[in-house]
Amino acid sequence: MNIASLLARAALSRPDNIALMTGLKPHATYRAFAARSGAIARWLTETAGLRPGDRAGFAMTNTVAFEEILFGCWIAGLTAVPINAKLHPKEFAYILENSGARICFATDDLADALAGVMDDLPDCERLILASGADYKAMLAAEPLPMVARAQDDPAWLFYTSGTTGRPKGAILTNRNLMGCTLAYLADVNPVAAGDHWLHGAPMSHGGGLYGLPFVAAAARQVVPESGKFDPPELFDMLPSLPGASMFAAPTMVKRLVEHPARAHADTSNWKTIVYGGGPMYVEDCKAAQAAFGDVFVQIYGQGECPMTITCLPRGDIAAKDHPRYEERIASAGRPFINVEVMVADANDEPVAVGELGEICARSDVVMAGYWGNPEATAATLRNGWLHTGDVGFLDADGYLTLRDRSKDLIISGGTNIYPREVEEALLTHPGVAEVSVIGEPDEEWGENVLAFVVARTGSGVDQAALDAHCRALIAGFKRPKRYRFVESLPKNNYGKILKTDLRALLQTETG
Repeated sequence: MNIASLLARAALSRPDNIALMTGLKPHATYRAFAARSGAIARWLTETAGLRPGDRAGFAMTNTVAFEEILFGCWIAGLTAVPINAKLHPKEFAYILENSGARICFATDDLADALAGVMDDLPDCERLILASGADYKAMLAAEPLPMVARAQDDPAWLFYTSGTTGRPKGAILTNRNLMGCTLAYLADVNPVAAGDHWLHGAPMSHGGGLYGLPFVAAAARQVVPESGKFDPPELFDMLPSLPGASMFAAPTMVKRLVEHPARAHADTSNWKTIVYGGGPMYVEDCKAAQAAFGDVFVQIYGQGECPMTITCLPRGDIAAKDHPRYEERIASAGRPFINVEVMVADANDEPVAVGELGEICARSDVVMAGYWGNPEATAATLRNGWLHTGDVGFLDADGYLTLRDRSKDLIISGGTNIYPREVEEALLTHPGVAEVSVIGEPDEEWGENVLAFVVARTGSGVDQAALDAHCRALIAGFKRPKRYRFVESLPKNNYGKILKTDLRALLQTETG
């Protein structure tokens, strides 16, 4: 099974449907999309000399060419290696070298950064600009018939963010990608042929994988002309895009809610906003519902089980009269239809309902392992389960609530403190715009709670006010011992707050 069969099927059954758009301008029908990707596949095979199983790097910001090249690689039987476009050139080089990529595609804005490291990558033979002469030559070739691939052949190397060290390449197979696609259609959102998927989030990451169910439905993928998440641009486009859906990290949702352009925007075409990649705090979820209505679906997943561990559907998020409504919207929902979830103790045994443990998953969507890293694979895929490193619990109805990454746990005086609980409390204060809580080393207690706070402009909020606020909401031992007011919090390209950067800042200051 080659995942490119999704495109072949759409091109046969709905050849004249619009497939790709740049802004509001149609770029290609499914007939043209399949022909262009097939031509790229032939060039990769006959001119570049690549063979099934070879890796192709993608150092690209969002563009419709990403989709054409991605499916071109799959038609040729190659393994795609999409890379975070915001990385440093040395990080690009590490991933290209680690994956053994023989070719790398780049957008113009990243060409200089890649050119500076290509000489140090003897196995990476070519750097191809997605707008250059080589790319135009590819598109002139006769389309290559799709190469047969096995279900468990690698299709995508999903490199982790590297926030805890060197990035690791999660091997996603054709089976994994098909499982992710079917899970979206079953539990997140049925897709109609006239629907639109907006690529506001990076296509190199999970949001890009959500293009697959839209190809399966012969629906439309839209890349904003800016190639990025820009709230005014999205609001301007929405009235022309019926059935619009997108993926957004919680910080992106918050930007949409709070942007002045929303006051005059027609957002009636929103069908679904899928959020994940970090915690959506209860107060933020309520504000988003009030702003846009019942369009939200939450997913919880990892690169190792892409976008597919649990799902909190729109019906649950919309059920404000449920007796445990706030508990439900604070949860990550129930396991996807094709995923088993276990909360386990240190011996990999399931814990009782309501007890905390490590979240583990078992599914056809779980990666095959880490590329070239058998030790990390063995540590993460134990006893048939993916060990996520996340801490949480299952309630009596099967809903999973996340506490934190196990590495983010604060232990003060021998007592466990989960940062998210403290963050939820602080975010209910009207003067707090953003907050992130970490542990600060302490000789007596081991760790104290430190809160990095972004205050709302003109609020005048100070440590005394926040301490009093926490005193009324959470136990005394959970309250921050210190507050650090900052202008902004460090985030990755998905908008996820990087606690590792905050710890590094703290270590620099304390020596």
